[in-house]
Amino acid sequence: MEKDKVFTEKISKKFEFDEAVASVFDDMLSRSVPFYDEVRRLVISLILAEQREGRKILDLGSSTAKFLLDLHSKMSVPMDLKGVDNSQAMLDRATQKCQAFGAHIKLEYADMLEYNYVQEDVIVANYTLQFIRPLQRLELVNKIYNGLQDDGLFIFSEKVAFEDKQLDKQMIDIYYTYKKEQGYSEYEIAQKREALENVLIPFTVKENIQMCKDAGFTKIETVFQWANFVTFVVKK
Repeated sequence: MEKDKVFTEKISKKFEFDEAVASVFDDMLSRSVPFYDEVRRLVISLILAEQREGRKILDLGSSTAKFLLDLHSKMSVPMDLKGVDNSQAMLDRATQKCQAFGAHIKLEYADMLEYNYVQEDVIVANYTLQFIRPLQRLELVNKIYNGLQDDGLFIFSEKVAFEDKQLDKQMIDIYYTYKKEQGYSEYEIAQKREALENVLIPFTVKENIQMCKDAGFTKIETVFQWANFVTFVVKK
């Protein structure tokens, strides 16, 4: 796995999921998102608890297909796995990995805001909604609600903000300390923070829950939280 060195040099643009990021994305996730591997395993366990042949699993912002490949390796019955991403660089990497592992996973280049959701059983969005403009986020969750089966499941993880501004700053500082412990320099952390400004816009936990309620969901739970990273399980 290639090591993330994207922000060791001065940036000249806002953050985007281009080839430079795609080439190191698996390492970036593991070192930048606290308990990323554990959350991925938790979400997979929730899906496997109700696995059945032909069940439709859709991963939004599927990037290099790491989540789908892990799910594919653990399922005991054939399910319909599909990944959607609007980064061709990510999809190219994902395609290479799926071919290498002989995994039958459908990958599609598409804008998730325009995608045609059709009776999905499970929709997963791991740290994806936070990159959608706030005014469009509810529109997307509405589409997800309408695109799920009546007993469908929506699982998403997000970086969140806190209503208490002092606590919010403390959590950000704790997170940056975590990143330094993962080997990132102060310079890299500052560079990435600048690149993500106005690109990654977090909601509070309450705002995420209200967004789901506004879309029509009634069963909304949090199943994991570390500081400002939370995983939600939402049932239709």
